[in-house]
Amino acid sequence: MAITSARVLRPVGTAGNLFAFALDVGRGLFRRPFQLREFIQQAWFIASVTIIPTALVAIPFGAVIALQVGGLIKQFGAESFTGSASVLAVVREAGPIATSLLIAGAAGSAIAADLGARKIREELDAMMVLGIDPIQRLVVPRVLACMLVAVFLNGLVSVVGVSGGYVFNVVLQDGTPGAYLSSFTALAQLADLWQGMLKALVFGLIAAIVACYKGMNAGGGPKGVGDAVNESVVISFLLLFIVNFVMSAIYFQLVPPKTG
Repeated sequence: MAITSARVLRPVGTAGNLFAFALDVGRGLFRRPFQLREFIQQAWFIASVTIIPTALVAIPFGAVIALQVGGLIKQFGAESFTGSASVLAVVREAGPIATSLLIAGAAGSAIAADLGARKIREELDAMMVLGIDPIQRLVVPRVLACMLVAVFLNGLVSVVGVSGGYVFNVVLQDGTPGAYLSSFTALAQLADLWQGMLKALVFGLIAAIVACYKGMNAGGGPKGVGDAVNESVVISFLLLFIVNFVMSAIYFQLVPPKTG
């Protein structure tokens, strides 16, 4: 009975520890000195491992959305709204989600592996003995770098996705370029773009915090590091989809939809 209760309560304890870790990261943001060099190095590294996969993923995202939305709208005889519907789908949902998956899968796993290796080599303990806070020195620059790169990657996905949707709509669905471009502002509005950017920012924050937490709490040698990497990716994916649903629901309640 005691073993069963411990297994049931273990996720609750993990969630509490993760929340406490996030609060420590928040406090570390305002401590000085800021590790500018580490921040630049991590931002460059995260961008280098995610920019090409993100661009490649964005093309089929835009293509599939254009094909599905175009076919559905054509049944209702509203082909003039194909461009607007595709833009809304890419900017609101596909862009932030694709960005979050790449940040959590590529950058998050690399961060968890790096910090996990430092943990099992006892580098983090040595830093604390020397009076250096690992959260301020290592975690904060990585979190800020993930947030910054996520915003730029979201813009890349939006541009590539909309462009891919344009090509597939015009080439495969016999759409007209003028109708596709002129319908951008029919249903879409500037708030949709800001929502997508805010989602990417929050998703980058969540993925980085989860990766850093699992990496800094890895144990059991190299196998423990591998388990921490896998757990960080899975937990990040679950949290990202939950937060995406919550943010979308709040957005639809606060921002009235634009009518054509």
